[in-house]
Amino acid sequence: MEKMEENNQTENNVKKPKGGMITMPFIFANEVCEKLAVVGFNTNMISYLTTQLHMPLTKAANTVTNFSGTASLTPLLGAFISDVYVGRFWTITVASIIYQIGMTSLTLSTILPRLRPPPCKGEQVCQQATAGQLAILYGSLLFGALGSGGIRPCVVAFGADQFDETDPKQSTNTWKYFNWYYFVMGASMLVAVTVLVYIQDNVGWGWGLGIPTIAMFLSIITFVIGYPLYRHMDPVGSPFTRLLQVYVAAFKKRKLPMVSDPKLLYQNKELDASISVGGKLVHTKQMTFLDKAAIGTEEDIVKTSQAPNLWRLNTVHRVEELKSVIRMGPIWAAGILLITAYAQQNTFSLQQAKTMDRHLTKSFEIPAGSMTVFTMVFMLSTIALYDLILVRIARRFTGLDRGITFLHRMGIGFVISVLATLVAGFIEVKRKQAALAHGLQDKAHAIIPISVFWLVPQYGLHGIAEAFMSIGHLEFFYDQSPESMRSTATALFWTAISVGNYMSTLLVSLVHKYSAKPDGSNWLPDNNLNKGKLEYFYWLLTGLQVVNLLYYICCAKLYTYKPIQIHSKKSESDEDGVELASKV
Repeated sequence: MEKMEENNQTENNVKKPKGGMITMPFIFANEVCEKLAVVGFNTNMISYLTTQLHMPLTKAANTVTNFSGTASLTPLLGAFISDVYVGRFWTITVASIIYQIGMTSLTLSTILPRLRPPPCKGEQVCQQATAGQLAILYGSLLFGALGSGGIRPCVVAFGADQFDETDPKQSTNTWKYFNWYYFVMGASMLVAVTVLVYIQDNVGWGWGLGIPTIAMFLSIITFVIGYPLYRHMDPVGSPFTRLLQVYVAAFKKRKLPMVSDPKLLYQNKELDASISVGGKLVHTKQMTFLDKAAIGTEEDIVKTSQAPNLWRLNTVHRVEELKSVIRMGPIWAAGILLITAYAQQNTFSLQQAKTMDRHLTKSFEIPAGSMTVFTMVFMLSTIALYDLILVRIARRFTGLDRGITFLHRMGIGFVISVLATLVAGFIEVKRKQAALAHGLQDKAHAIIPISVFWLVPQYGLHGIAEAFMSIGHLEFFYDQSPESMRSTATALFWTAISVGNYMSTLLVSLVHKYSAKPDGSNWLPDNNLNKGKLEYFYWLLTGLQVVNLLYYICCAKLYTYKPIQIHSKKSESDEDGVELASKV
């Protein structure tokens, strides 16, 4: 009877247990269009602000960074709304509509003359955008940031939800999904930085923004059409409230002695049914002070039909939810510095490229901003090779369906990122030697006769590192987070990117300040990169990444995978089997 009730609860939580690979085109379409719009505009945003709205460079740069920072933080809001109130499908749908409004408004501002200042004429001082025109711009960007906040964390988790991890036929598809999700995202970004940027620069901003706007509209329709095919997970209340309840209950009972046997700790299947559809978390020996939240006292005794006061008594499953979140923290922090290193491609590596010979033929010159194409090509190639070849080889040695664990995958990414910044330093030395040999050291804007393809190794290594580390990081958050807060946990991936970029800003500012000498020399000069010591900055990043790698190895060695008691569909016994998440 109890088992029937549990099954009924599970069926209520999963509205339509369908899902599978058939849903991927509908979900990926939404992600592709969001990336086309975001990356296609962000890559060239500063050009739009300065050439079309005639915004001063400093103000334009601040607008770009403010928008990027906001767009990287809003996923926390979108994930919270999804996990607590409306679920992932409706969060994605509403967020896509909000994003569509922002893109439509921005596109109209590039088409209608009244919504932007008149073009500059000759040597005449350019007229800046009016307050009303700027209001439309900022409003459009705000809608875009809010829309991205709902799409980014939920699309990843919603796609993974389509594979039932308790079904042996679908369990191996989850890790494949993360590979192909990142591949599709990377491919759309590649199209954005090449095709869309070309259209914006050579055809016009109306078409450059209009194409992704139309594509986004079509993707919303496609995504909604797939509704009957999806597996829908109901929201189950605020995960933050549950985590806080465990902490408060453990603090209130801090003076109680620990029970002699973990089996004496409080458990309640009915209470946890809605937050343990995929399986119940079982007791672990770490952070035992939190276990006191599950110690029952005379004051906590309640009738079987009543729920306990969760601010005083919690189940083992809820205690383990908090432990899981705490365990993820150090691994999350390790990913920040890799983003800091990766961010240099759009700053100093770009400045290096501007001083080098970028001619592919006598008549065609590669734009400096398009060098990130090499990062994306290497990333996409690595993902494909990993999924088609490397996994099969690794599987023979490890016995794991995924080839290697996501912690090993992240570790490989960290090592390659160290090599990327190390190599970048040596390439900068060669670039400056070429400048010195040709008497161009004092000429900041001169083109040095050295091919820009010398930068391909550092761009390529960053792409390979991202294919290993970023996908592993994303997979880690989804797999190891409590199932009731997977959207929120996935949003941590985006916050790591946000913090990594802010860390880059802080590191550059500190190096620029403290490497300055009385004679005006600086590791990171404002005007002439040929007189700087950019290689020292790259090697500083290399040293920091080596320390970070050692820190990560310690964290990975000490990490405890969440043990989960899976509700087996085929088991006919009353006892469920216990399976460690690391073996999935």
